[in-house]
Amino acid sequence: MRVLYIGEIVGKSGVFTVKKVLPRLRVDERIDFVIANADSATGGAGLGKQHAAYLHKLGVDCITTGECVYYKRDIVDFLPKAQFMVRPANYPFGNPGRGYRIFETKAGNIAVVQLLGQAGFTRVHLANPFHAIDEIVRRLESDTKTVILDFHASPTAEKLTMAFHVDGRISAVIGSHAKTLSADARLCAKGTAALTDAGRTGSLLSVGGQDPETRVKEYTSGIPAWSKDGTLGLELQGCIVEIGDDGKALSMETVRVPCREALNDGTRDSDGD
Repeated sequence: MRVLYIGEIVGKSGVFTVKKVLPRLRVDERIDFVIANADSATGGAGLGKQHAAYLHKLGVDCITTGECVYYKRDIVDFLPKAQFMVRPANYPFGNPGRGYRIFETKAGNIAVVQLLGQAGFTRVHLANPFHAIDEIVRRLESDTKTVILDFHASPTAEKLTMAFHVDGRISAVIGSHAKTLSADARLCAKGTAALTDAGRTGSLLSVGGQDPETRVKEYTSGIPAWSKDGTLGLELQGCIVEIGDDGKALSMETVRVPCREALNDGTRDSDGD
């Protein structure tokens, strides 16, 4: 099975880039399943209902989120109905949405799990992700050997520790949240692929996908500012993982695909900005 993971989609620019780049990329790379992190797709923080549905329509088979999962009001009621979405599994029991899902593909079943790290997230205090993944892996043993973990965390050390913790038990650990594509894709000793961070999809000539001029003013003045989307240097970033029938990773490579078209206003935005 060949799995494409798309790095965190940021704003309208990111959604537009997926629209223009994904169809050809999926064919050229013979992709069986597409996962995309969309924790910043709507207004640069969170994911709205319209963007979620639109990204799925564009060919994203599974959408993951992060610490901003509940930032948009309309997504809270939509999550239980969206069979293609996954939110961090270590949120409290009973929260809207699912922490992992199993999908059927022509190449076999695949499970997508998401967990939130413990460091750097001051608004949420969730269950220990290392304990959570142990329980989830046990539950999935009889369903599929192909398991991808989107580990939405800040420290490099926490992401790498998770990769070694689950080595040989799942197919891949893909880091998200930093929005910077790392150059450390690897196959661990027991068959788990790992990448510290899958980067971002949207404006490369930006500050985390956001307009650099506004960010400069914020840092020089000390006055908080809500930045608009960056629009220059559009690029899809992420990685491709090839997985054998036994659930072990055969290869992992990072992906950078420029978007040759300029942003227009044809993408949907549930915030209207």
